[in-house]
Amino acid sequence: MSEQSSWQIQRQLLQYLSDGQFYSGSWLGEQLSLSRTAIANHMQQLQQLGLDIFSVKGKGYRLASPLQLLDGAAIRQWQSSDSTPIEVLSITDSTNLQLMQRLQRGETLPKGLVLVAEAQTAGRGRHGRAWYSPFAASLSFSMVWQLEQGIQAAMGLSLVIGVAVSELLEQDYQLPVALKWPNDIYLQGKKLAGVLIELSGQSDGRCQLVIGIGINVQLSAAQAAQRIDQPWIDLTTALGSLDRNRLVARLQASCVEHLQRFEQSGFAAFQAAFNRRQLFLQQPVRLTQGQQVVRGICHGVDAQGNLVIESQGKRQLFHGGELSLRAEN
Repeated sequence: MSEQSSWQIQRQLLQYLSDGQFYSGSWLGEQLSLSRTAIANHMQQLQQLGLDIFSVKGKGYRLASPLQLLDGAAIRQWQSSDSTPIEVLSITDSTNLQLMQRLQRGETLPKGLVLVAEAQTAGRGRHGRAWYSPFAASLSFSMVWQLEQGIQAAMGLSLVIGVAVSELLEQDYQLPVALKWPNDIYLQGKKLAGVLIELSGQSDGRCQLVIGIGINVQLSAAQAAQRIDQPWIDLTTALGSLDRNRLVARLQASCVEHLQRFEQSGFAAFQAAFNRRQLFLQQPVRLTQGQQVVRGICHGVDAQGNLVIESQGKRQLFHGGELSLRAEN
């Protein structure tokens, strides 16, 4: 059986199980013209993607909680008529990688095109870390953008995307989120989302960007404990439930709005918005870069998006790269 047809069967199984009720293996097999053994094999593959599926003798299979699948038609209902398309994948290695490869092959992708996936097998965060994204439990979102002024014009861009995500979560879901420089979104002191921006282009020519956003939506606590090495939270814990298809469309709209403003006004227009949400503002922090450690008081960011730390009576500026910011206890 081809990978494509196998996934089509698994998606059909998930559509049956999405209501959180029990379905017997024999009944599912009848619907899909498959044996109970084949159904069991497909269920095992779905569990390997991070889905909590219970199997109870005499009852059948049930998801630990109801599930909403991403759906292109449902997403389009939440988009404005002039929005750039949003493409939906079931499983991929990395939505960022998929778009970067298309750009490297010379494809002309429209500004604002979004790729989302139900699951990533090789999702990435900063510093080369893996981003845990089990099936339908998180939002794996990547957007294509272009800057005509070149790579230098991207200064502060990840901070702008952080503001875009934060304002959406505040306005649409009334969540009091905070931003940890340069590109993490926190809620209740725990990581909720992250941003990873990848660049392709010349310093003085047109620059192609892939903007990746990962948001925890409904993680399994047991599985996440084995994969995530820091305090985390998800939207379902904070909200109870939400429409992931609506979230995708609204996230695209928020990012486009903020990026257009960034092109016109630069990061200075977002400095105050970022600093209002700065997780460690006016607090003791520790900044690590390789073997170098700087301790001081965090004064937020300047008009270029540089982190400002007062250390030993002097204010020092730091920008992107392999930097790690932590609270100094």
